[in-house]
Amino acid sequence: MRIRGFEPITAYRDAGLPLPERKTAASAGYDIVAAADTVLAPGAVTLIPTGIKAYMQPDEYLGIHIRSGLAVKHALSLVNGQGVIDADYYDNPGNEGHILIAVVNHGGEAARIGRGERVAQGIFYKYLRADGDNAVAGRAGGLGSTGK
Repeated sequence: MRIRGFEPITAYRDAGLPLPERKTAASAGYDIVAAADTVLAPGAVTLIPTGIKAYMQPDEYLGIHIRSGLAVKHALSLVNGQGVIDADYYDNPGNEGHILIAVVNHGGEAARIGRGERVAQGIFYKYLRADGDNAVAGRAGGLGSTGK
């Protein structure tokens, strides 16, 4: 039985990119790499493709965090501080659950991210539900679809 993990999306299945992995036994995060060379313009938000999707239990989410070295060296951050990948984002009809890293460049020069460069870390979290929570609607699309 599969509990949680990562898979390539169809378009990147044969791209030869590594699936996220922890580098040490005490690492909390799974390193996520860029699936394509990407240029991040100064002052702009750019979506970095990863070519992966994540599966997990219904009461879990994948938190996305920028790698600290990348943030410090290039003045980059996630546009929303932390990305949240919900369990029902996996295999959604809008984009197959493709995890895109939304990065803002705070620097004065373009930053270049190379294909295969580690850009983020994913950490699986459990969450709690409030009393009276009766959410039953299913996801209808991809990135940002739950707010429509």
